[in-house]
Amino acid sequence: MLHFLLIGAALFALFYQVADPETVSDNRIIISEADIDRMITLFERKLQRLPSEQELNGLVEAQIREEVLYREALAMGLDQDDTIVRRRMAQKVEFMFNDLVDAAEPTDEELQRFLNENPDKFVESARTSFNHVYLSADERGNKVNADAQQLLVALNSKQDSTDPDTTGDPFMFGYTFDDQSDHQISRMFGSDFATSMATLATGSWQGPVASGYGLHLVYINDRTESWLPPLAEIRDSVLYELLTERRQQANTAFYKALHERYDVIVEQPSAQQNMIGMELTQ
Repeated sequence: MLHFLLIGAALFALFYQVADPETVSDNRIIISEADIDRMITLFERKLQRLPSEQELNGLVEAQIREEVLYREALAMGLDQDDTIVRRRMAQKVEFMFNDLVDAAEPTDEELQRFLNENPDKFVESARTSFNHVYLSADERGNKVNADAQQLLVALNSKQDSTDPDTTGDPFMFGYTFDDQSDHQISRMFGSDFATSMATLATGSWQGPVASGYGLHLVYINDRTESWLPPLAEIRDSVLYELLTERRQQANTAFYKALHERYDVIVEQPSAQQNMIGMELTQ
């Protein structure tokens, strides 16, 4: 214990010799009424009840302890050359600036203008409901195309009595797909299949349409073309996209303005660093 106390005393003696005098002299720690309200709010949000007097005193003491250690760490220069601290402080500056940008709530006129200028961000994909009959190339071999053509004629001659579940070959993912987007169809059957589906008419068996599984005869029951919903239905999405774009633009301008305040010098890499770079690219 004596050794520990001596080492601690020596460290703090050294600290007060090299520390920033302005930081050392600022020895006031004020826990404001707003700070206490924030502690109570966070406690209540987490535990769904108000803290007791003892718990609140503990929160205040924890805040004081954190502030004391934080100031001592700053005064000792522990924040310098620390990648994590540097990154966190840089992020806090960006967060503070983003809060200022987000504080200006866009009007409905601004949202509508953004929607009109960026319809591709909000277009609802076309939807297709269809049945299919599957023919396996692995099972049928060279006969798969001929079998598909023959079955297509049969299906269109007796549509009402055709059961896709029992006609053709077994398909593990089912035979009926309702209200599927182009993306969903592409994910299930492949992009070429989805592209071909978009060209088919409704109300008859058509195909064969190839996928990674084999061939399919397709009956499209219904198709809803892509459309742009009104602002009232997608206001939250438009608001999010507009604020995101504003934040990116503002951050770029903000950083550019800050960057111009500094004289940035990037030293040329040494021959040894060049050799390391060459080795990494090989």
